[in-house]
Amino acid sequence: MRTNATNPTTLVRNLGILAHVDAGKTTLTEQILFATGAIHKRGEVHEGTTVTDYDAQERDRGITIFAAAVSCAWGGHRVNLIDTPGHVDFADEVERSLRVLDGAVAVFDAVAGVEPQSESVWRQADRYGVPRIAFVNKLDRAGADLDTAVASIRNRLGAVPLVVQLPIGREDGFTGVVDLLEMRALHWPAGDGTYETGPVPEELRAEAERRRRQLEEAVAELHPAALEEFCTASALTGRTLATALRDLTLSGDGVVVLCGSAYRNRGVEPLLDAVLAYLPSPADLPPVRGTRPADPAAPFTALAFKVTATATGRLTYLRVYAGTVRKGESVLDAGTGRTERIGRILRVQADRHEEREEAVAGDIVAVIGLKSARAGTTLCAPSAPLLLEPPVVADPVVSVAVEAERSTDTGKLASALARLVEEDPSLVVRTDAETGQTVLSGMGELHLEVAVEKIRRGQGVAVVVGRPQVSYRETVVRGVTGFVHRHVKQDGGAGQFAHIVLDVEPAGEGEGEEAGFVFRSTVTGGRVPQEFVRAVEAGCRDALAAGPLGGYPVTGLRVTLTDGATHSKDSSELAFRAAGRFGLRDALRASALELLEPVAEVTVTVPDDAVGGVLGDLAARRGRVSASRTQSGTAVVTAAVPLAELFGYASRLRGRTQGRGTFTTHPAPLAPVPSAVATAVLTTG
Repeated sequence: MRTNATNPTTLVRNLGILAHVDAGKTTLTEQILFATGAIHKRGEVHEGTTVTDYDAQERDRGITIFAAAVSCAWGGHRVNLIDTPGHVDFADEVERSLRVLDGAVAVFDAVAGVEPQSESVWRQADRYGVPRIAFVNKLDRAGADLDTAVASIRNRLGAVPLVVQLPIGREDGFTGVVDLLEMRALHWPAGDGTYETGPVPEELRAEAERRRRQLEEAVAELHPAALEEFCTASALTGRTLATALRDLTLSGDGVVVLCGSAYRNRGVEPLLDAVLAYLPSPADLPPVRGTRPADPAAPFTALAFKVTATATGRLTYLRVYAGTVRKGESVLDAGTGRTERIGRILRVQADRHEEREEAVAGDIVAVIGLKSARAGTTLCAPSAPLLLEPPVVADPVVSVAVEAERSTDTGKLASALARLVEEDPSLVVRTDAETGQTVLSGMGELHLEVAVEKIRRGQGVAVVVGRPQVSYRETVVRGVTGFVHRHVKQDGGAGQFAHIVLDVEPAGEGEGEEAGFVFRSTVTGGRVPQEFVRAVEAGCRDALAAGPLGGYPVTGLRVTLTDGATHSKDSSELAFRAAGRFGLRDALRASALELLEPVAEVTVTVPDDAVGGVLGDLAARRGRVSASRTQSGTAVVTAAVPLAELFGYASRLRGRTQGRGTFTTHPAPLAPVPSAVATAVLTTG
């Protein structure tokens, strides 16, 4: 493991715990804190006593809702750890965390393997290039199998798993692991986290040697230096193997796989050793795009990734990328140009805080005193301004109307909603132009339930909530060519003149995936100056906000400006923007459009004897079953179901399965709404 005595960031690991809901992330985090001495008594998720699930709703529901930051020490290193949510409704919380992390531990259930949300968070980590190691958890459960879980990592994630441990014992008899690098056995006889080392059990020696050979061959195929040694000596030394595993982890070409049982505290210390050995420090990674090297002496640069209102004040969570900041110093908000003062700096232990005098490159801390910073805000030294790329915020898919039960609480509700949006950028609040209702939009039914309950508990406001509504979209099925629009306006002063010709058609596959809109210009001869072309594009984007079918946003659209004309005096950017807006609006009315709806991939796990009723219910909800398998008396059904049909599904599933059925969801691509359903949607609004 490379270190650099002159740069203290080499002794830091900024680590995230990622997984599907109920894979054991929070239990693993609790055991890490216990193993490192950060806490002296382990909490239990089902008892609501864990450090990171400190919010009242998390304890009531038994799931992680909010990303929680903690810090601990291991092997002379500082480990800053973020326990992230596993439910799809809180994927945006994971997204903001991944933006500031250097590495991650992906936790997988040894029975279920890669589950839907495991795959989603893995893809999120891919987008940010976050190096990962894997921990196959719950090896003590009935039906647990390391090889099956590893195969799902290979097949579903497209990763190259490099397994460095072999379990000792199965299911209830799981007591330890064989370390394939050092060819030794690690036993946890007392289950208290203290392991004993010894020789590989005789009955496992041949299997351990076979797996060590497999590991060496897999590494040699991927790593040039390892291949050279393997070809020369027909084997790899432990040092070469460890160096190659680290290099492959940093490059993303391989994923080191460890195993254990977090609940029984078996395998946690070797996992921590692997974090130090294979995952990068801030100094090991190239500077994040737009920032500076991870050097405490460089100009201060940090990114705010989370904002929380607490009884002690407004906490702004920062990842410090470069430089040093001390309490009382002024920093620049690079986006707004405002200067703000750092009042206090805190090392965070979930809901507990330890005050510090300064924060340096590589640190993840919370600060008090910032009034306007939001998630995604860049803070930097006033003398060296720099703007970092903020985390991506997903578009909301579900909306509810909210209003205060008592008219006297209307102002308090507005303030509470503003605070919610400040803390969680994936929530959107707007006023419906037709009804005047306040509409709260988010990533799912549970997301909105949690937000509304936070208002009720935190602000004491009684809230009335309307039935959830999904966020439909409109798209072009058949467009128009050569659509002419002239914008001419004379009102006594300077006139407005813009003449444009548009082609409107569906976007091709892979085009405009983020914005759902592609604009291009084929105008030649300077008939429309470039600044007016940009104004036409801006006007077209304005028109996408409300389509002609039902006023829903328009997506999947390609617009080409093919021709136009100007007036020597009356043409302006304002005139061409108006022409783009009204011209595209009229062109859409002349096109054939269809309604799109958000779809979720639903994975339902039920006893075998309940699968018939579940399949019938999914069919009644317009679900399309894509897979079904049986494992240990349990059926797992995967189906694509329109989000509009999933409201209330949790209680319906519990009723059909006597409380034994569970389901999870993750987003799927938008899909056309059947004509009969579309008619009903457009009729009722």
